[in-house]
Amino acid sequence: MAQSASDPLKSAFYRAEREGFRLSFSRTTALVGIVLVLMGAGLDYNTYPGNLKPFFLARVFVSLLIFVVYLILPTRWGRQRLSYLTLLWLCFPQIMIAWMISATQGAHSIYATGLHLAVFAAGSVLPFNTKQTIGFGLITYTLYLLACLIHDPASVAGSTFFVNSQFLIFTSTLGVFCTYFNERSRFELFKLKEEVADKNIQLENTNSSLVEIKGQLLQQEKMAAIGTLSAGLLHEINNPVNFCLMAIAVAQEDPTAKTSPMLAECLTDAKEGMQRVQHIVSDLKTFAYRSPEKGEANAPFLVEKAVDSAIRLTSHELRGVNLERKLPADTLVRGDEAAIIGVLINLLSNAALAMQKAQRPNPRIEIAGDWIDNRLHVVVTDNGPGISEKNLSRVFEPFFTTRDVGKGLGLGLSISYSVIQRHGGTLAVTSQEGEWARFTFDLPRAE
Repeated sequence: MAQSASDPLKSAFYRAEREGFRLSFSRTTALVGIVLVLMGAGLDYNTYPGNLKPFFLARVFVSLLIFVVYLILPTRWGRQRLSYLTLLWLCFPQIMIAWMISATQGAHSIYATGLHLAVFAAGSVLPFNTKQTIGFGLITYTLYLLACLIHDPASVAGSTFFVNSQFLIFTSTLGVFCTYFNERSRFELFKLKEEVADKNIQLENTNSSLVEIKGQLLQQEKMAAIGTLSAGLLHEINNPVNFCLMAIAVAQEDPTAKTSPMLAECLTDAKEGMQRVQHIVSDLKTFAYRSPEKGEANAPFLVEKAVDSAIRLTSHELRGVNLERKLPADTLVRGDEAAIIGVLINLLSNAALAMQKAQRPNPRIEIAGDWIDNRLHVVVTDNGPGISEKNLSRVFEPFFTTRDVGKGLGLGLSISYSVIQRHGGTLAVTSQEGEWARFTFDLPRAE
């Protein structure tokens, strides 16, 4: 018998494939057997014409029995008993041949050749296992012995019976070897198919990973290019802002401004507006331009300041949103401040857009934090429409988005997930559809 499969799963697959193979061969060989049994009528006509009629009726009867088994084999009951039914229909011709031997010349009957043919076919063509082939050989020899005894008990002591018996043993032995190597060859073929299938799956996974990596690299290149461009633009913006602030400061010292309340108020408003622009420029510099070679990607920073920057940069999207903070007094962590600001921007922006799309009457976002095992766990919760259960496991997949076409690439949460992973943490999501959504990530404490 062939060796068992390398693991239970493959063994189950192998058994299923083997049973399908056996069913196909058993039914096909059954039809061939019916044809051969009926064609044997020509042999009856030339060798024993006196027995032509009873022999022909026997052949028709045996063919009908084989055909009944042929119809039963594909049924559920038949599949469960495939080996036994195959052995059964093979015994029908053997019983018929044994009866013909007893009815003609016993040990000297030429029909003994038919017994050899069936035994050889069982071992070389039919998908039997070794035990079944041995069993079929024993059944065949027993039928031949009984046929000779019924015809003439004394014939079993003759040389003809001895020679035919030897040939039956030889044929059965050859059939056993054929069965063993056929079964082993089928198993090796199955293993080869499994290996090819595994390699194909690995290749598909590798291709998918390469496509994902390529997409992430392209996105990083785009972000790097945008960062470089932004750094130059922000520098150019910052210069006129500083000039304006200097001009406002000079104007505020002018006696006219000091004697005119309205002018003083306008200058104060202008100064606050320019300072706001200055803050935004500073936040954009932090987010878009950093120097990893100077260690900024693994430096201490306050999460509270990162939250402030993210809120300022998304202020246009957070209009009308009630923003609550529940951060601890100490929020000093270690990591890439710019990248964490990007994560917060993404979470706040997604929450604001989701609540806006759902038209929440009282939109609210809560940013909370808590220290657990020297890691600051940050939780961003919104009372938006939530995330459906079917999409919950896909939100971090690259290019997955529920926004309208052209409203997003579906890379924000995927990149954010990678950022938190680089900090040794996990970005997780929970939600109740129609009620709320909550994103949680953790950062290491600064030593």
